[in-house]
Amino acid sequence: MSIQPSDVTLPLKALRQELTLGAVHLKNRVLMSSLTRSRSTPIDVANEFNVEYYRQRAGAGLIFTEGTLVSKQGTEWPHAPGIYTEEHAAGWRKVTEAVHAAGGLIFAQLWHVGRVAHPDMPLQKEVGPVSAPSPISARGGKFRQLDNAGYVAPVKEHPDPSLLVQEFKRGAQFAKDAGFDGVELHGANGYLPMQFIDKTSNHRTDKWGGSVENRARFYVETLNAITEIWEPSRVGIKLNPCGGYNDVGMNEEDTKESYSYIIDHCVKLGLAYVQLTRYLDFFDPVFDGKTRVEAKLDVVEVFGPIIYASGGKTKLLLNGGLSAAEADKLVEEKKIDAAVIGRSFINNPDLVGRLFNGEPLNETLGFPADYHTFYNFVNSPAEGYSDYPDIQAAKAKAQA
Repeated sequence: MSIQPSDVTLPLKALRQELTLGAVHLKNRVLMSSLTRSRSTPIDVANEFNVEYYRQRAGAGLIFTEGTLVSKQGTEWPHAPGIYTEEHAAGWRKVTEAVHAAGGLIFAQLWHVGRVAHPDMPLQKEVGPVSAPSPISARGGKFRQLDNAGYVAPVKEHPDPSLLVQEFKRGAQFAKDAGFDGVELHGANGYLPMQFIDKTSNHRTDKWGGSVENRARFYVETLNAITEIWEPSRVGIKLNPCGGYNDVGMNEEDTKESYSYIIDHCVKLGLAYVQLTRYLDFFDPVFDGKTRVEAKLDVVEVFGPIIYASGGKTKLLLNGGLSAAEADKLVEEKKIDAAVIGRSFINNPDLVGRLFNGEPLNETLGFPADYHTFYNFVNSPAEGYSDYPDIQAAKAKAQA
């Protein structure tokens, strides 16, 4: 399920409500998810196409940027943006200024892919071997700049994870310099922080592995470092306890114990929110004829009580195939505080306005999302990115 054409006919009273999220005040509860789009060309610096893309979507209660790399890495996503130099900060400042001028708010998502990098990718070649919590490869993978390349085993166990913590801290500072309203630690989808908490990818025997306290240490120390730069009320985290994507995931008991520990720390630290991604079949890979995920939990039911123990200081955001109807019901029932929507924002730049004003979605007007341009383009980065029409332009084109 996702945003449906029929959703625009609903009153959606709960999603229209404003929300205080830590130190920022949101005009509605429909938030734009981080969406990797591979458009920061020719180098990994935010450009004029990124500026226009995010400006168009400023109607969201809050925008989360695509994953933004805190250091040079050979990711499977060519042209992913960075946030580890002054040049990066300057590029992103143009984005934040455009979003603010359009009345929006935007958080930078801080991202490190860890073991799901490739040593032959251009940026990885500049910085040396791929390293991770343990020299264990993830199954699967697809590197768009390399022929028939999948994930490989990291060359080495990272000797000092505290250095990786400092990369996130540096990224947080550059995000602040760029004028973002806050930052989000990408702790989901099998990327570096999740590789530390997950028993299947972390076999360390030092203080960074073994017990739940040790496996959670990377989250704890990274959040502590980020909140030295930003007040906790402008910091959030994205978690995907049910795993699957990028070959991670534990049994139900370990999942509950591990993520309860992390979320409890987030609440005690006073973070603005915890964003939970719920289990989706779409992100559950099949290996050796079996799906990867064991713990197919209701993340709101299991982890929501820990978040709400904060008395409302830390909010619960939910991501993962939500229709507007379902999201509105969950907010109305006070099970979540806001909904994070992804793919429907790709081809509906003014998605929130359409939902609240009863206007048709672009897919019903002849402008569906083109999967072939999600991560690629032929002639211009604008293709399938910033060239989807708003409602006025879509109606005019449909009637022409």
